[in-house]
Amino acid sequence: MLETVIREWGGHTDLWIFAYASLIWRPEFEFSEERFATIHGYHRALKMWSNLNRGTPECPGLVFGLLHGGSCKGVAFRIPRAGVAAALPALWEREMPNGVYDPKWLRCQTALGDVRALAFTLSKRSPSHTGVLHEDTYRQIFSDSCGRYGTTRDYAQLTYDKLRTLGIHDHALGKLLQLACS
Repeated sequence: MLETVIREWGGHTDLWIFAYASLIWRPEFEFSEERFATIHGYHRALKMWSNLNRGTPECPGLVFGLLHGGSCKGVAFRIPRAGVAAALPALWEREMPNGVYDPKWLRCQTALGDVRALAFTLSKRSPSHTGVLHEDTYRQIFSDSCGRYGTTRDYAQLTYDKLRTLGIHDHALGKLLQLACS
């Protein structure tokens, strides 16, 4: 899939990445510009099982995915063309260790004009999609799940806090985090 993404990018321009969760607060790649961005047709949701980054096979955690429907506010990062050869494989290793996401090129609306950015989306048909979870399940996951990058609860809280500093109010995430405290 990485080869397909590289071919679709073309290599003639800088590369834009749309960040909607941990990439916002921990991009781990060099970028020359970041812009507040909105995409339409997808929304941020804590609905993807994580058996590696935020959980284990015995105690799965959750991570965010971009699911069809609605809209999502986040950040578009511009990676200079000359830096893509170093940045993209490392980003791919981080985001695609299990090949669960569906990488897509999405139109991001920014104050300085639209950009075409690579985003990591999640199909509702994916076995990693959680479907509807009960509040007690979220409480248990926030309480118990931890993977190589830490807990699901910390991941969700860090994302929520960074979104708030950007002026993005994710009410659904705020309600989920209230479950962790109840």
